[in-house]
Order: sequence, then structure tokens, then C-alpha cells
Amino acid sequence: MPDDLAIAAERPDQRAVVALLDRLDAYLASLYAPEDNHILDVPALMAPEVTFLVARRGGDVVGCAAVRRMPGEAATGGMPYGEVKRMMVDPAHRGQRIGARLLAALEQVLAADGIALALLETGRDQHEALRLYERAGYTRCGAFAGYPDNGLSVFMCKALPAKGAA
Repeated sequence: MPDDLAIAAERPDQRAVVALLDRLDAYLASLYAPEDNHILDVPALMAPEVTFLVARRGGDVVGCAAVRRMPGEAATGGMPYGEVKRMMVDPAHRGQRIGARLLAALEQVLAADGIALALLETGRDQHEALRLYERAGYTRCGAFAGYPDNGLSVFMCKALPAKGAA
């Protein structure tokens, strides 16, 4: 079967996307207390500093992810970065490398913007997410962006190729 996965920047306020984000929120709520979930809601995902990507197969929404461009801070040595947010692949479509492809697409967005650092915060109990990020070359780092280092969060980073580098 030919690969008909399409990944593109889209609005996060579409009904099928909101339904996928609601599933992600329910999953996170089953793992962590509300104050331990650091979720960008749909209006925040529509901010100009955010790129929101949707993965579609045959027109159906099968995954999504966002990246928020952030200014430099002490934790990044003053270097601006992109923060990966709202990664989700529909469970019925997992195991097809959709998450890896979404993550690579986010990294391409950042590299095209001249941002050479990607950071993320995920939960210690999200084992599949941790494996995805580790396979993609992310390594553990310290807390950033004011997130509490509460023992539940795992902070990860990846240096991205310079713009124009192969």
C-alpha cells in the first residue's frame, strides 16, 4: 500500500483535531493531577509563535503536534528554542512511525526558522513518548520555561542542524 500520510500546518480548532486533543487530555488526566499537566489549549495553539501540524491518512486526522517558538532563557544559555507540545497519534494508527514523522516535521519547521534547539517536557509515565523522543535523538536535560522539577516531568532536548546543513 502506498504511503498516503500527509503532514501539514493546519488550524487546531477543527472538530476532528479537537477530538484528538480531548483524547490526549483524558489520557494525561488519567496519569497526572491537573496541576501537573502543562497543556496548551486550542486558543494558545493558535498563537502566532506556534506551528500546529496535523497528520492525515486518507483525509482522516491520525495525529497532531505543535511547536512553540520561545526566546532564550538561562536554561538554554540565552539560545532561542522550539518547545514541542501536544504530540498525539490516534491509538488505532500507532506503530506506523506517524509520531516520528510528526516530530521530524516539527524539527524541519524550527530549522527553517533558524532555531537550532528543540526542547520538550513530557511525563515520566508516558513510556511510549519517552521511547519516541529517545529514538529521535532527544536526551534528558534540566527543567526550562519555568516548569517545576517535580519528579513527574522529564525534560529533553535536541540540537538541530543549522539552517542549510545536510
